[in-house]
Amino acid sequence: MMKNKNFDDFQDITLSLNPDPRCPCVLVLDTSGSMNEVRPGESRSPVDALNDGLDTLVSDLHSDPLARRRAEIACVTFGGDVKLVTEFATVEDLELPHLVAGGATPMGEAVIAALELVERRKVEYKNNGISYYRPIILLITDGAATDNIKQAVKLCQEAESAKKVAIFPIGVAGADMQQLSHFSGTKEPLMLSGVKFDELFRWLSASLSAVSASNPAAAGDGVNIPSPQGWAVF
Repeated sequence: MMKNKNFDDFQDITLSLNPDPRCPCVLVLDTSGSMNEVRPGESRSPVDALNDGLDTLVSDLHSDPLARRRAEIACVTFGGDVKLVTEFATVEDLELPHLVAGGATPMGEAVIAALELVERRKVEYKNNGISYYRPIILLITDGAATDNIKQAVKLCQEAESAKKVAIFPIGVAGADMQQLSHFSGTKEPLMLSGVKFDELFRWLSASLSAVSASNPAAAGDGVNIPSPQGWAVF
């Protein structure tokens, strides 16, 4: 997951042109083969609904002038291989690919990649004099990891304990919720109702908007994010 120098230069330019504090969010998305399977009672597969949900996220962030400048989205997928499919970018520069599902579920490797991505971005902020809110990692899966998650879990719990990141584990029908529960030491995993990815990403957009409108020094401690009611199963 190395970057090339040309992309580094582009990132420095975008940071210098927009000195607003940033709210970084990494989407860690399961694109394994089971995401192609249409669940009973649904008319589309989880990966198709996920693609539509990502479009909703971009559209909603575009509608908020502050979040449009401050929220930064990166995307890591895990389906067979772990891929950094989108580097951190504000919504105006964000290009999310059409996701295709296939392969196994190397979730531990993907989570570690996301944590490393966050730490690297923090360095870039600091080097450019940019303040930032506590980063968010949204982990979505419909299964169980096919790799060892021990190191990923350890790093996640350490990072959350040190208030370096906020991790939100989300399960789709078929997810191993007990396994997901290990990734956050402060939040229980939530189960997505059906394939309501549109509602999930509207919630994420609203959360990023709420954080973006707050004081960076206080964000993560006193910011009220919306209730997940409407997309989560309770």
